[in-house]
Amino acid sequence: MIARGPAFQPNRFASSVPRSLDVTQIRNEQHVTMSDSISDLQAPVEGHDGISVIRSGGGTRGWNNIVYKTGLSGKNVNATALSMNVATIPPGGVAFAHIHVDFEVMLYILKGRVRHEYGPGCRNVVENAAGDFIFIEPGVPHEVFNMSDTEEVVAVVSRSSAAEWDNIVDYDRNSE
Repeated sequence: MIARGPAFQPNRFASSVPRSLDVTQIRNEQHVTMSDSISDLQAPVEGHDGISVIRSGGGTRGWNNIVYKTGLSGKNVNATALSMNVATIPPGGVAFAHIHVDFEVMLYILKGRVRHEYGPGCRNVVENAAGDFIFIEPGVPHEVFNMSDTEEVVAVVSRSSAAEWDNIVDYDRNSE
């Protein structure tokens, strides 16, 4: 059974789901690197006197095959414990298996359908669609798939770390 929507219960996930994507091919074709130039991140920020604003999400940068609108973090505002931006996974895209070390992540899906394969060996599965909220605990291995070959996934992403990606490690889903 695949968990979806209001019936979501953490202990009722499928043990495996057939994959329609060739992850190795996608990894080789879509590798995107993160640009963290402080001047690029600070350029769209208005105000540093208690309230800071980025209008219309600023520019974009990429990490692990996901495109992010420049958001707010300790890299461009006085944040000490939070970061937030908007992520886009292209049609057929995959954010390869990784672990968030010592920080929580919450997402709100604005557009599209996404599948998380997670836990030891990424054998558990949950699917989400526009309007769903997702919480990822620290240390949980997961790989993220855009379930559509024609529509992008767009999500608001918030983290309990002002450092954004500085504490993420790759995960070998075949290691367990």
